[in-house]
Amino acid sequence: MESLKSLFRSFGYAFRGIFRTLAEERNMRIHAVCMVYMYTFLAVYDFFAVTRAQLALLFLANALVVAAELVNTAVEHAVDLAADAYRLHAKRAKDAAAGAVLVCAAFAVAVGVAVLGQREAFRAMFAYYKENPWMLAVLAFSIALATVFIFRGFGKRFSKSEEEDRL
Repeated sequence: MESLKSLFRSFGYAFRGIFRTLAEERNMRIHAVCMVYMYTFLAVYDFFAVTRAQLALLFLANALVVAAELVNTAVEHAVDLAADAYRLHAKRAKDAAAGAVLVCAAFAVAVGVAVLGQREAFRAMFAYYKENPWMLAVLAFSIALATVFIFRGFGKRFSKSEEEDRL
């Protein structure tokens, strides 16, 4: 029973790390917003013709970006903890971790363009919004909210100290 409790506790720590990164890192919020819009358009509308293999590739590309962003955040925190002042090696470690995120994000964009770059889908989307201007207003409003979310986050940041996290 203790091992099951320990397993659930470790999942809790992992989810806390994901949500804390989402709350505190603007770039993670950018990735999240892009994924929400993409998967919403794929699930709600039938504009895009996407095979299961293509969908799996989109999932993989998005997972790589999120994982890289989480590792980048972990590296930044570890380096900040280890280096109490400016250190060239600390800067290089942070730059390399950020570069890994950039490579993964560029890969995700390339996959997205390759899979979703369908002219007919964009024509159908344009026609849909032309016929339903109120939905265009809803989309514009959601983009405004998403922009606020990206740049402001979602309320208070986590306030627990690192000491409390270990408890």
